[in-house]
Amino acid sequence: MHSLQQIAAQLESLEETIIFKLIDRAQFKQNSTVYKAGKSGFAENPDASLFHLRLLYHERMDAQFGRFCVPEERPFNSDLPQPRRSITMRDTGLQIDNYDAVNLTHEIGESYLKLLPRMCRRGDDGHYGSSVEHDVYAVQAIARRIHYGALYVAESKYRGDQDTYAQMIRRNDRCELMQHLTRKEIEERIIDRVREKVAYAQGRINEDLRIKIDPESVLTYYRDYIIPLTKEGEVRYLLQRPSS
Repeated sequence: MHSLQQIAAQLESLEETIIFKLIDRAQFKQNSTVYKAGKSGFAENPDASLFHLRLLYHERMDAQFGRFCVPEERPFNSDLPQPRRSITMRDTGLQIDNYDAVNLTHEIGESYLKLLPRMCRRGDDGHYGSSVEHDVYAVQAIARRIHYGALYVAESKYRGDQDTYAQMIRRNDRCELMQHLTRKEIEERIIDRVREKVAYAQGRINEDLRIKIDPESVLTYYRDYIIPLTKEGEVRYLLQRPSS
């Protein structure tokens, strides 16, 4: 099991992945058609959106390669194929068997669709395939960051204060758990760091070739969704964790 410092470093690294994935998506307009049911162009899936189909087909491939055997890689879809390659997992130190008890992909998907109008230019540029391709990369990066934090931060915090957390778990007190694991000063440092990283990434963009995004859209998304959903995942993990 990694230390809390090592876990924090990994989360910081994932921030950069998310920022660059979002900038890549913002190179295309909102293209709202790709999120509308029945507009995918796939005759065999008349009720699906192009975004959801692109995500489904991508996850079917990922599943066969064993992606979702990794605790923090939670799928957005169910009934996916079993891995076709032999996989040996290292000891994670986590203390729950069902990682999908902490699966927040539904909430992540909904929050991402709310982000797009704030981040992308209005209108339709016809680049539907590219838009949903980058959507998939972005939501998977966001999901990886949220679930990694939820699982490993929760376990690390538990080990650092076992008696207190064990009592709250036995009482099934999610409100008290949420209050105890919240670190406002750390959340503020995360937001400040993300602000600096967005500014750095934007500063390297050639505006003759690439579109810049509104930094506030990313900061707001981190503050209102990524951080709260990570903490919600921590609570779910702890309530599933044995308390003794």
